Amino acid sequence: MRFLTTSVLALGLAVGLGLAAPAGGAGRQVDATATRPLPLAGRTVVLDPGHNPGNAGHRAEINAFVDVGNGRKPCNTTGTATADGYREADFTLDLARRVRTLLLAEGARVVLTHDGDRPWGPCVTERAAIGNRAGADALVALHADGAAAAGYGFHVILPALVVAGAADTRPIVGPSRRLGLALRASFAAATGEPYATYLGGGSGLMVRSDLGGLNLSKVPAVFVECGNMHNTADAARLSAAVWREDAAHGVALGITAFLTAGT
Repeated sequence: MRFLTTSVLALGLAVGLGLAAPAGGAGRQVDATATRPLPLAGRTVVLDPGHNPGNAGHRAEINAFVDVGNGRKPCNTTGTATADGYREADFTLDLARRVRTLLLAEGARVVLTHDGDRPWGPCVTERAAIGNRAGADALVALHADGAAAAGYGFHVILPALVVAGAADTRPIVGPSRRLGLALRASFAAATGEPYATYLGGGSGLMVRSDLGGLNLSKVPAVFVECGNMHNTADAARLSAAVWREDAAHGVALGITAFLTAGT
């Protein structure tokens, strides 16, 4: 499994590999999984695939306003799409499933906010609530952007300091930034995708106070905008299953690095 091999190289983890080693006799082998615990055992990760493929057929529901602490916003949106019609909602769901497979192999408990199993939504408020109820060690929302076509690259969105209404991000701003930095590094390394050219000053980072999924989270949470679907080169990458597998490895490695830091 490529993620596990990369994990060993990048993080010093021997996970899921039957490592051969002499053990007192020719031909004897030691299975590393028998002596080494999985690095994410006991950890819970919530993956939030942005939007929903069914949102477009439920405009009234997703346009209803919800309270995100410092204001009111639509419950959800349809997301964007490439010029060829590949929808962000399809991209994010596919990517979340790929990341889930990799994290399960590392021993994590993985919860998806939706898995193509509901006709629309959930609302941004419910997405945050799912992470909170799960007691997640990390929540990662997966998205793709719909910016001007000249811009390209990915970026990670971090929660701003928001204390308003039901929102209080003070406990999560610090750990969310550490999660975001780990994801930025691993995603860039795994995919070769540059930092976004059209925002964030080329840093690959943005801090936002208008996203309910971050404002209402009680657990470390970030968004990853994996590329710009309106850019021809980015759209080709996002549409390719091989690239999405690389992206999944990048996300999984970043989450693993964050959750195993200092261990």
